[in-house]
Amino acid sequence: MIRKMIKFALAATLLAAPLGAKAQTAIGVSYQPSLYWGLPFYYATVKGWWKDVGLNPNFSTFPAGAPQIAASAAKSWDVGGVGSVPAVLGAVRFNVLTIGITNDESKANAMMVRGDKYDAVKADPKLLKGQRLLLTTNSTADYAARKCLTKFGLVQGDMQFVNLGQAQIVTAITSNNGDYAGVWAPNTYTLQERANAKYLCSGADADAVVPGALIVRGDYAKEHPDEVAKFLAVYLRGWAWAKANPAEARKLALDFYKQGGLETSAKAMDEEFALRPTFSLDEQLKLMSRANGESTMDKWFSQIAKYLVEVGTVPSAPEAKTYITDEFMKRVAADPKLHAFATEFVKK
Repeated sequence: MIRKMIKFALAATLLAAPLGAKAQTAIGVSYQPSLYWGLPFYYATVKGWWKDVGLNPNFSTFPAGAPQIAASAAKSWDVGGVGSVPAVLGAVRFNVLTIGITNDESKANAMMVRGDKYDAVKADPKLLKGQRLLLTTNSTADYAARKCLTKFGLVQGDMQFVNLGQAQIVTAITSNNGDYAGVWAPNTYTLQERANAKYLCSGADADAVVPGALIVRGDYAKEHPDEVAKFLAVYLRGWAWAKANPAEARKLALDFYKQGGLETSAKAMDEEFALRPTFSLDEQLKLMSRANGESTMDKWFSQIAKYLVEVGTVPSAPEAKTYITDEFMKRVAADPKLHAFATEFVKK
């Protein structure tokens, strides 16, 4: 009799549960606060999308990509987003796989100069020789800055590279303790607003494509491929929703940046959305396709790997196909429910 009552109670509980209810699987998600490409994680949390696919995210944040990647060795996170430079570094040292692109941040990584020096340096870049350049080494800003020096006809040794965190750089420039900076957005906008700094050269100006990377620890990918695909579906849904709901997306973005400790203006946020292209599921698959040999993503990341070899960070460049994989994007595309979830807000 008791067993029958238990079975009846269990059946009643299941019938009363929401139709879409799923068991929640814990997943460690890593990112850097107050960065544009982290927005889909916030949108998903506000909108409850993680629960919709059966994931329960545990977030961990880092001030930059290098320490974020290093933390993968302790398995402190499973998936996440990071700059392309640390993503390649992670592939070489920690078996971190790149499984997609967060955004194209070529225009958002730049060399900047104080406004009172802009005209002279723009007219004669050789004035940069012997000057200090404040930047975060082994970062996308570092990569873009070196490409800019090449564009100006200079070599790396022509400037003194000073390794600082991005917050330290902003403080130094705004307090008149530095003139030249290698920074990424939204720090670029902060320097514009607080120090009258101007763009001297961006990655895009120097023909340097700077993609952001969606990443996963190699061992986690092997053991939990379905969870990785769900993670990607959530991320893709975030950008698709943002494009379909621009006003609300920007409002939430300002909240997200503020929670990360950065107050920014609505104008700066408009620049973020305007300067940093994002990609749908179909666009991701196209960029990752090796149907004709080397993919577009392979080419982008191979240039970054080459830079890491040139500056002595890694001994040799890894082949892109050894750490860039479209397996999990294809899983999203092949699963009818995940596909529909990821693309619901994509314009048909």
